[in-house]
Amino acid sequence: KTDFINFISDQEWKSIEPVSSWFGPSSLLMSSMSALFQLSMWIRHCHNYLTENVGIPVWGSYAIFALATLFSGLVLGLVSNPLEKGYRV
Repeated sequence: KTDFINFISDQEWKSIEPVSSWFGPSSLLMSSMSALFQLSMWIRHCHNYLTENVGIPVWGSYAIFALATLFSGLVLGLVSNPLEKGYRV
């Protein structure tokens, strides 16, 4: 507590370089990181639900997520490929 009070009263905070706006809490980078953490928590919740409530074995849950990953990659590839070549969807 005393260190913090001395830090403020001696104005040592003026010597610290401010955080770049790129790493600020509302920047695109940090918002994306937050979304990834929320996605990982949602996946963990779904995995626990599938294994504990539905009764699917752990390997089955992993298989479901692997197939979902492959399917979403397929859909994103099909949607983005015509856009790269200039075709209208």
